[in-house]
Amino acid sequence: MAARRRPGKELRDFYANSLAEAEREILEQAREVEGIDEEIALLRTRLRQALEERPDDLDLLLKGMRLLVQAVSARYRLSGKAKEDLMDNLVGVIQGIGEQVYPEAFRDVPEA
Repeated sequence: MAARRRPGKELRDFYANSLAEAEREILEQAREVEGIDEEIALLRTRLRQALEERPDDLDLLLKGMRLLVQAVSARYRLSGKAKEDLMDNLVGVIQGIGEQVYPEAFRDVPEA
């Protein structure tokens, strides 16, 4: 496999020039991260936090799940059917947890 070519300095500085010094350091660190596993972990953390803090906000939870499914799909390059199955499974998990945490909000929600 050929080595990944780093973009030229002009392209690498495209965003950096608009950032504060501290943000430039973070950007430099971010350039070293490969893959999206960290982002997926962060999405999962935020989704859990949203469920704990706002269990009755179904729109927020569904948007978070959709974003998580998209990120995981990108990570594993899932087929359309596999994405749909993953989304159904995630919805089922969230509903199960939601019913335990806030049963009133999930009483009339159809099962996935």
